[in-house]
Amino acid sequence: MIIIKSDQEIDIMRTAGKVTAEILEKLESFIKPGVSTMDIDRFVEEFIRKKEMVPSFKGLYDFPASACVSVNEEVVHGIPSEKRTLQEGDIVSVDTGATYKGYVSDAARTYGVGTISPEARHLIDTARDSFFEGLKFCKVGYRLSDISHAIQEKVESEGFGVIRDFVGHGVGRDMHEDPQIPNFGAPGRGPRLAKGMVFAIEPMITQGSYEVETLLDNWTVVTLDGKLAAHYENSVVITDGEPELLTL
Repeated sequence: MIIIKSDQEIDIMRTAGKVTAEILEKLESFIKPGVSTMDIDRFVEEFIRKKEMVPSFKGLYDFPASACVSVNEEVVHGIPSEKRTLQEGDIVSVDTGATYKGYVSDAARTYGVGTISPEARHLIDTARDSFFEGLKFCKVGYRLSDISHAIQEKVESEGFGVIRDFVGHGVGRDMHEDPQIPNFGAPGRGPRLAKGMVFAIEPMITQGSYEVETLLDNWTVVTLDGKLAAHYENSVVITDGEPELLTL
């Protein structure tokens, strides 16, 4: 069942979302060659706790960190490590969220480390741009798969692949609520959107094949062909008019 949030609930999520947005913005200058993925996780957790909130990811399904930090061919769910140091030319996706008064925010960005290749920049930009293509359909009356279709069309028109194994989702009291929101599919399907629905919309895209596998740590998901992946996500509220982005 899709949960419709009250104005009061959305206001709480707005507060949580603002903190997540601030973190992702500050990471633009924090991420550089020589920084470890654990440094990123510490930065995220300290920022959230200073705001007297709780890291949404830490302990979720026993995940050990406050942020998923995924480098290069890692798509999602990378576990931060002191041993993983970012190098010039890498790209790194950070997925995180803050919980406030029992309500969750969820967002992700992919960053270039130092100077990156034009191909890597194109991938990162396309992940972001495809989100905003999907956002055009986050309005009352459209169907859920209209969002999915718009994302897929944008990604594939740029020559990239759309991950099938992982999708967006509803978000609120729980990190993962109904409905699931794939980043692919035919338009005109699924429930009609209504005011008060809150979604985490998150294109996950690849330079090559969309096939993935999970590493032996049982968390880190990588592209099967070893090519780069990028991730862009925001928590979005359906309103009477234009959608509201809680994490931007």
